[in-house]
Amino acid sequence: MITIKSLNKWANAHTYYPLDLLRVALGVFFFIKGLQFISQTHMLTELISPLKGYGGVMLAIHYIAPAHLVGGMLIAVGLLTRWALIAQLPILIGAILINFVGEMHWGNLILAVVVLAVTAFFIYYGSGKHSLDYYFKMES
Repeated sequence: MITIKSLNKWANAHTYYPLDLLRVALGVFFFIKGLQFISQTHMLTELISPLKGYGGVMLAIHYIAPAHLVGGMLIAVGLLTRWALIAQLPILIGAILINFVGEMHWGNLILAVVVLAVTAFFIYYGSGKHSLDYYFKMES
Protein backbone atom coordinates (compact mmCIF):
# COMPACT_ATOMS: atom_id res chain seq x y z
CA MET A 1 0.00 0.00 0.00
CA ILE A 2 1.32 3.41 -0.95
CA THR A 3 1.74 5.72 2.00
CA ILE A 4 1.78 9.51 2.12
CA LYS A 5 5.44 9.39 3.17
CA SER A 6 6.43 7.41 0.07
CA LEU A 7 4.40 9.80 -2.12
CA ASN A 8 6.16 12.76 -0.51
CA LYS A 9 9.58 11.19 -1.10
CA TRP A 10 8.74 10.61 -4.76
CA ALA A 11 7.38 14.16 -5.14
CA ASN A 12 10.43 15.72 -3.49
CA ALA A 13 12.78 13.79 -5.77
CA HIS A 14 10.83 14.86 -8.87
CA THR A 15 10.01 18.47 -8.06
CA TYR A 16 10.25 21.25 -10.58
CA TYR A 17 9.72 25.00 -10.42
CA PRO A 18 6.97 24.98 -13.08
CA LEU A 19 4.92 22.58 -10.96
CA ASP A 20 5.40 24.79 -7.93
CA LEU A 21 4.29 27.79 -9.98
CA LEU A 22 1.25 25.83 -11.13
CA ARG A 23 0.40 25.05 -7.50
CA VAL A 24 0.74 28.72 -6.56
CA ALA A 25 -1.39 29.74 -9.56
CA LEU A 26 -4.07 27.23 -8.52
CA GLY A 27 -4.07 28.66 -5.00
CA VAL A 28 -4.32 32.22 -6.29
CA PHE A 29 -7.15 31.15 -8.62
CA PHE A 30 -9.11 29.67 -5.70
CA PHE A 31 -8.43 32.77 -3.57
CA ILE A 32 -9.63 35.13 -6.31
CA LYS A 33 -12.74 33.01 -6.86
CA GLY A 34 -13.43 33.19 -3.12
CA LEU A 35 -13.12 36.98 -3.24
CA GLN A 36 -15.49 37.08 -6.22
CA PHE A 37 -18.05 34.98 -4.40
CA ILE A 38 -17.87 37.16 -1.29
CA SER A 39 -18.07 40.46 -3.16
CA GLN A 40 -20.77 39.25 -5.58
CA THR A 41 -22.99 36.94 -3.55
CA HIS A 42 -25.77 37.29 -6.10
CA MET A 43 -23.49 35.63 -8.66
CA LEU A 44 -22.95 32.65 -6.36
CA THR A 45 -26.67 32.45 -5.64
CA GLU A 46 -27.34 32.53 -9.38
CA LEU A 47 -24.82 29.74 -10.01
CA ILE A 48 -26.37 27.52 -7.35
CA SER A 49 -29.97 28.27 -8.46
CA PRO A 50 -30.35 24.95 -10.37
CA LEU A 51 -29.91 23.17 -7.02
CA LYS A 52 -32.60 25.13 -5.12
CA GLY A 53 -34.96 22.17 -4.93
CA TYR A 54 -32.34 19.85 -3.44
CA GLY A 55 -31.81 21.61 -0.10
CA GLY A 56 -28.59 22.66 1.50
CA VAL A 57 -28.16 25.70 -0.76
CA MET A 58 -27.42 28.06 2.13
CA LEU A 59 -24.93 25.56 3.52
CA ALA A 60 -23.23 25.44 0.14
CA ILE A 61 -23.13 29.24 -0.12
CA HIS A 62 -21.50 29.51 3.29
CA TYR A 63 -19.02 26.72 2.50
CA ILE A 64 -17.83 27.73 -0.96
CA ALA A 65 -16.42 31.22 -0.37
CA PRO A 66 -14.51 30.49 2.87
CA ALA A 67 -13.20 27.18 1.48
CA HIS A 68 -11.88 28.99 -1.59
CA LEU A 69 -10.35 31.82 0.44
CA VAL A 70 -8.63 29.76 3.10
CA GLY A 71 -7.87 26.85 0.78
CA GLY A 72 -6.41 29.19 -1.83
CA MET A 73 -4.02 30.73 0.67
CA LEU A 74 -2.95 27.34 2.00
CA ILE A 75 -2.43 25.92 -1.49
CA ALA A 76 -0.45 28.95 -2.66
CA VAL A 77 2.05 28.72 0.21
CA GLY A 78 2.03 24.93 0.22
CA LEU A 79 0.74 24.41 3.77
CA LEU A 80 -1.63 21.46 4.34
CA THR A 81 -1.94 21.34 0.57
CA ARG A 82 -3.61 17.96 0.23
CA TRP A 83 -6.21 18.76 2.90
CA ALA A 84 -6.98 22.13 1.32
CA LEU A 85 -7.35 20.50 -2.09
CA ILE A 86 -9.61 17.76 -0.73
CA ALA A 87 -11.84 20.51 0.69
CA GLN A 88 -12.13 21.92 -2.84
CA LEU A 89 -13.29 18.63 -4.39
CA PRO A 90 -17.01 18.89 -3.48
CA ILE A 91 -17.08 22.44 -4.83
CA LEU A 92 -15.45 21.44 -8.11
CA ILE A 93 -17.68 18.40 -8.55
CA GLY A 94 -20.67 20.64 -7.84
CA ALA A 95 -19.42 23.15 -10.42
CA ILE A 96 -19.35 20.40 -13.01
CA LEU A 97 -22.75 18.99 -12.04
CA ILE A 98 -24.44 22.42 -12.11
CA ASN A 99 -23.75 22.56 -15.85
CA PHE A 100 -25.74 19.36 -16.36
CA VAL A 101 -28.60 20.18 -13.98
CA GLY A 102 -29.05 23.79 -15.08
CA GLU A 103 -28.14 25.70 -18.21
CA MET A 104 -25.00 24.42 -19.95
CA HIS A 105 -22.10 26.90 -20.02
CA TRP A 106 -19.25 25.29 -21.95
CA GLY A 107 -16.64 27.77 -20.72
CA ASN A 108 -17.50 27.17 -17.08
CA LEU A 109 -17.62 23.41 -17.63
CA ILE A 110 -14.19 23.30 -19.27
CA LEU A 111 -12.70 25.55 -16.58
CA ALA A 112 -14.17 23.36 -13.80
CA VAL A 113 -12.89 20.15 -15.44
CA VAL A 114 -9.38 21.57 -15.94
CA VAL A 115 -9.23 22.86 -12.36
CA LEU A 116 -10.52 19.50 -11.08
CA ALA A 117 -7.80 17.69 -13.06
CA VAL A 118 -5.07 19.99 -11.69
CA THR A 119 -6.49 19.59 -8.19
CA ALA A 120 -6.48 15.80 -8.51
CA PHE A 121 -2.88 15.95 -9.74
CA PHE A 122 -1.74 17.96 -6.71
CA ILE A 123 -3.67 15.71 -4.32
CA TYR A 124 -1.53 12.88 -5.68
CA TYR A 125 1.70 14.89 -6.17
CA GLY A 126 1.61 16.93 -2.97
CA SER A 127 2.91 20.40 -2.36
CA GLY A 128 6.42 19.86 -3.69
CA LYS A 129 9.83 20.88 -2.47
CA HIS A 130 9.25 24.63 -2.46
CA SER A 131 6.46 24.76 0.10
CA LEU A 132 5.85 25.26 3.80
CA ASP A 133 4.94 21.57 4.12
CA TYR A 134 8.44 20.63 2.97
CA TYR A 135 10.06 23.33 5.13
CA PHE A 136 8.29 22.19 8.31
CA LYS A 137 8.94 18.54 7.52
CA MET A 138 12.66 19.22 7.17
CA GLU A 139 12.78 21.22 10.42
CA SER A 140 11.74 18.24 12.53
